[in-house]
Amino acid sequence: MAFREDAVRARADGIAAGRAGHPVTRCPRFTDPRLTAAWVRGYAAAVRPAP
Repeated sequence: MAFREDAVRARADGIAAGRAGHPVTRCPRFTDPRLTAAWVRGYAAAVRPAP
């Protein structure tokens, strides 16, 4: 799979984890740190309060 597809999936998984109320420590161990960053960005977008 291409990086872009993996990054989109990682971000979506982060959003789902944030909405489900899981702790940020639930982040999976990716082999690519850019995928970890995408997951954390998704998680942060889900748990950040609306402006």
